[in-house]
Amino acid sequence: MSAAAAEPAADNDYRADQAGVLLRCYRTLIGRDLLPPGAEAARALYAAPFVVLAHDTAADPLFTYANLMAQQVFAMPWGEVVGMPSRYSAEPLARDERQRLLERVVRDGYIDDYQGVRIARTGQRFMVRNATVWNLSDEDGHRIGQAATFAAWTALP
Repeated sequence: MSAAAAEPAADNDYRADQAGVLLRCYRTLIGRDLLPPGAEAARALYAAPFVVLAHDTAADPLFTYANLMAQQVFAMPWGEVVGMPSRYSAEPLARDERQRLLERVVRDGYIDDYQGVRIARTGQRFMVRNATVWNLSDEDGHRIGQAATFAAWTALP
């Protein structure tokens, strides 16, 4: 999944390629569907009422996907969030914690109990609760990134 990919839209089938990887890996690792199955899955994922983000496997991972809710929560349009190092979604002091989380996901395949503070481009800090983070792999099983989803967050002072 290239960080330079075009924003999901009708003219690119809402990036069904990316959405397919996100949904397939979620189902395989977690054992349930992130969305109800259907022909409009890519569009539904992009417009979902919960955050979905993904990053690649670079030494300093870059975001490769951010649905509309993620763009809203992090206060960044697609063109700013996609391609940005994912570590910037956490405050500098929380980055070591974030790295330990990502290493745990690599080891275990997924986690579904993440809670932590994240930061929007505006500087607004927010607490994420009950986030699920999972590994992304290609059809041959090679790890190509990680994704996260959460529906619960609270703005912090």
